[in-house]
Amino acid sequence: MRNIMRRLAAGALLVAAGMGTAAAAYPDHPISMVVSYGPGGGTDLVARALAPFIEKYLGNDARIVVLNRPGAGGEIGFAEIARAKPDGYTIGFLNTPNLITIPIQRKAQYHWSDFDLIGNIIDDPDSFAVNTKSDIKTLADLATYAKAHPGEVTVGTTGAGSDDHLAMLLFEKQAGVKMMHVPYKGAGEVRSAISSGEIMMAAMNIGEVKAYIDGGSPLRDLGIMSAERTSLAPDIPTFREQGHDIIMSSLRGIGAPKGLPDDVRAKLVKAVHDAVNDAEFREQAQKLFVPLRYLPPEQYEAELKSGEKLFSAFWKETPWADQ
Repeated sequence: MRNIMRRLAAGALLVAAGMGTAAAAYPDHPISMVVSYGPGGGTDLVARALAPFIEKYLGNDARIVVLNRPGAGGEIGFAEIARAKPDGYTIGFLNTPNLITIPIQRKAQYHWSDFDLIGNIIDDPDSFAVNTKSDIKTLADLATYAKAHPGEVTVGTTGAGSDDHLAMLLFEKQAGVKMMHVPYKGAGEVRSAISSGEIMMAAMNIGEVKAYIDGGSPLRDLGIMSAERTSLAPDIPTFREQGHDIIMSSLRGIGAPKGLPDDVRAKLVKAVHDAVNDAEFREQAQKLFVPLRYLPPEQYEAELKSGEKLFSAFWKETPWADQ
């Protein structure tokens, strides 16, 4: 009887040791990183630049595969992340305000609280850009033209309820004009449309505009929606400087399905923190004109709660679904 008990105890120890080894081995197969917008956009470029550094700090020969899941203003990708198995093998970028505004606008397949937050990476102010062939050089020029041609200024955005779209609505209200909203599946599509002359103006984050200009796209930025001028584009005036009190930006952070094992979540949080603060990544981010703003999970959550209150109030005053 004693021998049987010893064998059972030894077996239990071996099982426990095996379980510990499996947990410590994370990750032992590729991790999917979902980007809810098309290739070539700001989020996609950052995801592909950041992934190798997260791999580096996760260790264990980690491998991250970036998957583009564009559509429905980001809902398709966000929902894919939210409903994935919470094992650490599906993570993805969460973009505001779309992450918050979609559930406000309609019944959605997720809510921002359905994610384990890993950390925010970027805070990218919005801006308006036109083709360099355009005669419009300032927001005053834009307002004058839009008043003279109601509904003729076509504005490309990354979808209804996006920061780009809300910025357009705020400008319409303040300037007393009416423009035409043209939604696309990602900033890459908006860049192609403004470059080809398919649309008159792009509402786009300043980091994306600067990166596209650096890549040869014929864009002229009219103004930036930050409280002060940004070091990314010190020559571009703010909207406030031009008489329009509009502050709008997009947070881009990383989340995972709710319910990650504590050890896996801790490992991901540390790896993302270390990756964002890696000198080589920061140098790459600067070349991509990416305005970094790391927030740990607790601060990131506070920003999302604050954003939900703000955009819920905005919806009550200016519903954006059909505009």
